[in-house]
Amino acid sequence: MRRGSSDLRPQEPESRPRARWRRRKDARPKEILDAALAEFAEKGFAAARLQDIAARAGVAKGTIYLYFESKEAVFTALVKDRIGNQLSLVAEAVSQHEGPISDLLAGLIRTIGNFLRTSELVVLPKIVISEAGNFPDLARMYREVVAERGLALLSSVIAKGQMRGEFRPIPAEHAARLAIAPLLLMAIWRTIFAAFDPKPYDYEGLIEGHIATLLKGLQPENPV
Repeated sequence: MRRGSSDLRPQEPESRPRARWRRRKDARPKEILDAALAEFAEKGFAAARLQDIAARAGVAKGTIYLYFESKEAVFTALVKDRIGNQLSLVAEAVSQHEGPISDLLAGLIRTIGNFLRTSELVVLPKIVISEAGNFPDLARMYREVVAERGLALLSSVIAKGQMRGEFRPIPAEHAARLAIAPLLLMAIWRTIFAAFDPKPYDYEGLIEGHIATLLKGLQPENPV
């Protein structure tokens, strides 16, 4: 028994590196996406290279191909993982809301606005807008994963408010675009023009001002 026990002992330290390797392997897709976001933010999509993303992630270029088949696939995964999943969480919260729809719409606008105001992911819509002409498939993907889902969510909230008599009866799809437009302008300003502002712009004030103006504009002419 003693001899058998001693024979088993060398295997114990070997299992620990394997466990650490598995954890490292599981973390690699996230590390690659983090590196890709930084690389895209710095250089844009066209100029970013997989070898530079790999170097930033601390892996060999070939490692990327274990998880993503191309640079386009990396960008798509970044959009789906970092923005698409957030949209799913927001949609779930919207479905569970109880109370006035005006409060729900205000919270939704505030959530989107604060995301665009603070997140590094704001560079992704900028890249799509600036490089859509050369990479239409990326624009199509972003529209399906983010834009159409976000607009559908806003439209459904506004339509629900109209059914309850909280909002005036205007086409919900138009109202949804009017609701998101100032936030997109904020995102564009932050990623392009903010570096030239003499002082930091009050994005929080813009969000709250937009919410107040939007809700006022959506009020029915003869509220019950």
